[in-house]
Amino acid sequence: MIGTDASASQLAQAPAHPGVTYRVAPAEASGLPDESVDLVTVAQALHWLDSAGFYQEARRVLVPGGVVAVWCYGLQRVDDAPLDRMLQHFYGSVVGPYWAPERRLVETGYRTLAFPFDELPAPAFEMAHDWSLAELLAYLRTWSATSRFAAERGYDPVEPLGAELAPLWGPANVARRVRWPLSLRIGTSRRPG
Repeated sequence: MIGTDASASQLAQAPAHPGVTYRVAPAEASGLPDESVDLVTVAQALHWLDSAGFYQEARRVLVPGGVVAVWCYGLQRVDDAPLDRMLQHFYGSVVGPYWAPERRLVETGYRTLAFPFDELPAPAFEMAHDWSLAELLAYLRTWSATSRFAAERGYDPVEPLGAELAPLWGPANVARRVRWPLSLRIGTSRRPG
């Protein structure tokens, strides 16, 4: 397995694994040989790529009939309706104006992007974790929109949200189920002509 990223600092964060080789390379120029891989994947990043260049590179490196799979995860949901409404408000109204325009592509599950492969049906998937309030708030601080908000407005918007969520959450050590819907597009390679 070969993992690529255009950012050396991102790859430095990747966990070491004996079956994975990491390379610094853009998605549009992987440096892999022609027809050398069975599967090309992109997780939560297609919206940042030159999709036409990536698709061309995927077709080049995939063996005939190879598979390309792209996926992203949408906005998290919490197992409590009032908490969930507050988180939806934070996402859309508080930090919403600070999301990059490409975030809209994630919100549509990449369905508005061209996908020049013979598309296959994809099963429904979700990610789920049991998190404390502190873990959820730490996650919200990783959002690019949260960082942009803080840089422009001069304060961390997660702090007041945490104060609002705490009475509804319950004891600080209580874990709640947090879910993210995964949107998956899968296709097989086809050659021009």
